[in-house]
Amino acid sequence: MHLKKLTATTLLLASIGLFTQPAQANLSQQQSAAIVKTFDGSNPSDFRQFLDKLKGSEQAKAADLEATLDAYLANKPLAAEQQDEINRLLGLYTRIKYGKAATETLRELVAIPTFNIEGTPQYENPEFLKIADKIKALADSFGLAFRNIDNRVYEISLGSGKEVIGIHAHADVVPVNPDNWKLADGTRLDPFKVTLVGDRMYGRGTEDDKNGIVVAMYALKVAKDENLPLARQFKLLIDTTEETSGDAIPYYFERNPTPDYNLALDGGYPVVIAEKGYGTVMASFSKRQASGKGAEIVNLTGGLATNQIPTTSVATLNADNPAQLAKHLQQAGAKYVKQHGGDFSIDAKADGKQVLLTVTGVSAHSSEPESGVNPVARMLDFINGLGQQVPLKHNHFTDAARYAADNWGLDYLGNKLGVAFKDAFMGPLTASPTFVGVDDKGLKLAVNLRIPKGKPIATIKDELVGKLGNWTHKSHISVAFDYSLDEPMYRNPEGEWVKALLAVASENLGMKHEFGTSAGATSVHDLPNGVQFGLAMPDVKYTGHNDNEFKTVEQFMLDLQVVSEMVARIGQMPKL
Repeated sequence: MHLKKLTATTLLLASIGLFTQPAQANLSQQQSAAIVKTFDGSNPSDFRQFLDKLKGSEQAKAADLEATLDAYLANKPLAAEQQDEINRLLGLYTRIKYGKAATETLRELVAIPTFNIEGTPQYENPEFLKIADKIKALADSFGLAFRNIDNRVYEISLGSGKEVIGIHAHADVVPVNPDNWKLADGTRLDPFKVTLVGDRMYGRGTEDDKNGIVVAMYALKVAKDENLPLARQFKLLIDTTEETSGDAIPYYFERNPTPDYNLALDGGYPVVIAEKGYGTVMASFSKRQASGKGAEIVNLTGGLATNQIPTTSVATLNADNPAQLAKHLQQAGAKYVKQHGGDFSIDAKADGKQVLLTVTGVSAHSSEPESGVNPVARMLDFINGLGQQVPLKHNHFTDAARYAADNWGLDYLGNKLGVAFKDAFMGPLTASPTFVGVDDKGLKLAVNLRIPKGKPIATIKDELVGKLGNWTHKSHISVAFDYSLDEPMYRNPEGEWVKALLAVASENLGMKHEFGTSAGATSVHDLPNGVQFGLAMPDVKYTGHNDNEFKTVEQFMLDLQVVSEMVARIGQMPKL
């Protein structure tokens, strides 16, 4: 999920107008699981052989599939419900036949470290050239058409017809701090190697979003191999800048037509029709000579990107007596932790002539601040509150700490600044200090906003400018602000296609038959007929931007199953 999006998804109750009538599953979640359990590892040669083996089985009888199987295998016309049953069985077949191969493909893609390198455009980054070659080779072996649009977007297509369905995924990932990739038992993980621990596949991109690339490609492969009579064309569009500038998809659409329908495999199940707007308040503090008495902060770390809450924040301090300073900070830290929930830690240790002060929280996607514990916010608030118990010289670092503590604090809902509001469906505005950048000129501190519908963007910006301007005037602290605020996305769900999507996801995954909303924004945010179609479960913490990112094997298999059924069903519907 993107920097201008999200990303992890929260399923909220919709207004009455957003509910649809519950669909009757033509093949229940439990019946599907029984078929998978029985036929897993059977390696059928093709779909018809799979159905032939299924015919007459206890599982087919229990699910009342005999008439459907007889008709399909005899090439007789199918009723609409029977066609849906065949589509569901195709999803199960894809999982059974290609589950292991898809897992290996995921391993190969995760092994390519496709994160942004400062100063190098993504389209010139050799890792993106490498993953483009890997995806092209896979598409060629699957018999799918591949185009590389100037190394910005990789397009994989199947079918023909005037209508085009765009499936959106992305090949880039957020950066990592390898030191933080370790399990509770001390086991160290390689972020760019899929490591299986229990049912979890750890690795950067397993959840966000190389899994989306893999399941879509295998779904298209099966649709081609089985010669499905597709009524329209599919285009899998693999973005390379989703986590950074977001300029690759616009570059593509300047040169290629926009699909009529757009599905992002980079958000939440079952079908997400609303995405919060992405915003950044960037505060810049010019470097200034330290004044006053006490220790001096000379460096500070935060997250590696504005759309992730990191695990740690580290401040480096110079002091005449490092051991004594470390002791006093440790004592003050213990008191602060106790006062503020005890769900994070503060540690100080002397390192030569310096002291390293570390706040350790819980990493999270910035679209879900409630699922993490923000060490950047706590570090700045702690520093600002030290006062006379641990005197600090005043400089641009203490200026930033005062700014953060006065205006944002530990609250991620904008209450401290007085900009809080919420929408009944989309939920509240969230605001999280996420990124600290330090160079010779000074310090930048980013606060990441996620904005629901309900208040004009211009009004929100005016409120921010006014309140922060008043604070600057009263505090006499020199700070420059840059505001970037995007509109939220909200779609009124209409059409048979979105009803079919909702049925496919909710029935396979045992979910309520309700549309969802996301705090993260995807590449379909500004596209026509754009919705999220997985691949994250709304009641499970999203790990996409976290340290120790993982995808469970079972969920990956379900994704493969669901997306394959979706391609078959949406591709063959007479009218969307």
